[in-house]
Amino acid sequence: MKDNRIHFDLERKLRRYAISDLMKYIVIGQGIVFALLYIWPTLGYQLYSLITLTRTGLMRGQIWRLVTFVFVPPSSSPIFILFALYFYYMIGVGLENQWGKVKFNLYYLVGMLGSIIAALITGYADNTFLNLSLFFAYAALYPDEQVLLFMILPIKMKYLALVDAALYLYYFIVGTASTRITIVLCLLNVALFLGGDIINTIRRESRYWKTRYNFRKAMRK
Repeated sequence: MKDNRIHFDLERKLRRYAISDLMKYIVIGQGIVFALLYIWPTLGYQLYSLITLTRTGLMRGQIWRLVTFVFVPPSSSPIFILFALYFYYMIGVGLENQWGKVKFNLYYLVGMLGSIIAALITGYADNTFLNLSLFFAYAALYPDEQVLLFMILPIKMKYLALVDAALYLYYFIVGTASTRITIVLCLLNVALFLGGDIINTIRRESRYWKTRYNFRKAMRK
């Protein structure tokens, strides 16, 4: 009841400032930057260098980088970019529909702040783990929803979240200090907004597999 009241108060106070279809604009921006990098590399890389999140740029007064880094595309591959942007958009829309635009805006904003802090500490950060954290959020809310991986393979979101977790672990082990700090801050963002949902999902899955194991054990007798 208290959480619902807090959520209602946030919605009422911040609704006028929240951006509807936030993920749509982020995906469009990333698509435009990617298209320039691919079609007009000279202009594309000039733009890329101006929108990335670097401490040096911020110290020079280029404060637009605090926002524009979210438009850096996630890949240089024309094929992969289509799948990545499709998933970002689908997940963003799903979360906004479930949470409302205020909470989704706040979730993304807190993730952006984590990346910004990482950049100020280490000199550089990007939006990779901020966007990957959306998968954790979506999987916590819709663990059994099936999506088509690469538009072909049906797979449940909870399994994609496990792949996501493996990527986080891999990059934490082999990544730079900036990568590790960004990962930690993005995971704090996930814990802040989704700690209860993730714990409930883990408990539900644990009960499911325990029941399944006991059933199979009983059938063998």
